[in-house]
Amino acid sequence: MAQENTSTGTPAPHPVPHAHGSGHTAPPVPPAEPAPSTWGRVDAEGTVFVFTADGERAVGVWQAGSPEEGLVHYARRFDDVRTEVELLETRLHSGAGDPKHALSTATQLRDGLGESAVVGDLVALGARLEYVIGEAEKALANVKQEREEARAAAVTRKQALAEEAEQIAAESTQWKAAGDRLRSILDEWKTVKGVDRKTDDELWKRFSKAREAFNRRRGSHFAELDKQRATAKQRKEELIAEAESLAESDDWGATAGRYKDLMTEWKAAGRAPKDSDEALWQRFRAAQDAFFARRSSVFSERDAEFAGNAARKEELLVEAEKIDVAANLEAAKNALRRIQEQWDELGKVPRERIRELDGRLKAVQDAVKSAEDSRWRRTDPEAQARAAQFRERVEQFESQAAKARAAGDERRAKKADEQAAQWREWLQAAEAAVADR
Repeated sequence: MAQENTSTGTPAPHPVPHAHGSGHTAPPVPPAEPAPSTWGRVDAEGTVFVFTADGERAVGVWQAGSPEEGLVHYARRFDDVRTEVELLETRLHSGAGDPKHALSTATQLRDGLGESAVVGDLVALGARLEYVIGEAEKALANVKQEREEARAAAVTRKQALAEEAEQIAAESTQWKAAGDRLRSILDEWKTVKGVDRKTDDELWKRFSKAREAFNRRRGSHFAELDKQRATAKQRKEELIAEAESLAESDDWGATAGRYKDLMTEWKAAGRAPKDSDEALWQRFRAAQDAFFARRSSVFSERDAEFAGNAARKEELLVEAEKIDVAANLEAAKNALRRIQEQWDELGKVPRERIRELDGRLKAVQDAVKSAEDSRWRRTDPEAQARAAQFRERVEQFESQAAKARAAGDERRAKKADEQAAQWREWLQAAEAAVADR
């Protein structure tokens, strides 16, 4: 209960426990709940008072029971308000609450706190309401910022889509892929939300204009393509007529070459209309097949002869590859000469065997030639003379070094040694060259 003023007999202002001041830092929750009498009193007439920082304030009348019961009744009302404030705070922190609703409710509670019929720590409750208001304002600012960022991102995305559509409309000739991409852009466009009406309309006009430009350009392309295909059909019919006239030719080389040219011209003619292009191709191919089937029959007989020549050359190669150049170079040369004469007398071999067979014979020829070159280099008088000259210079400088050293002239001896070493290197190189030969 409140203390009485000794001079007047009236209760003196009750000292109110102070919570931390308002601001955007939540006041700490006290470890234990003080008794209701800490925050208010009931006088003899049943008037209920709450203690405030400015003194006490009447909040109601209690006559239904004891003063303690009255204080508990009004303290429960305070707890209801405090619970509502705590719920607002919890929802704000969890992200489940509506910041706008929280701000409105907390502001109303704060503004009505001076007239509320409750008994409790109004200072602490006011501080917590100020904290909730601050948190709600920050949350609203964040929502606003996020909304602006989302709008900016949406504008940026639609600008990028519009620019891509404009680029496709101006440059792309991949008609199917470009048409599919424009449809994908349209589908994505519908999912991008949050752009203001004016900006959205402007961007939509750009996108629509790009689609229309692409459709016009594609339509013009296919109209021109139809004309080209009609021309291609006419040209292919001319090529078919010539191909059919050549089918019975026996001039194998020239006709095969002409068919190759006709194929090149066929490809250059382009595609005919879809309903006739395959039938034209079958006619053209049938004429070619008839000619090449006849040629193949003739060539089969020739191939049999070539295969026999290849078998004989393989026998000669077995003999050639047994030649031992190390044992007797002259005998090896004579054997190779005889084999080459027989080789030249044989006729052609299948085209696919030429490189293989000629390569094996060339390997034997190279081995004989290499042995012959090596023998010549070993007996080369000029190389022998050069080595002898280098040897003589080495001996000369070694002799000079020995004489200088005997005379006590170490400087001249060292210089002669260096010169001898240099000539010795050249001598070794010359001797190695002769040995390699």
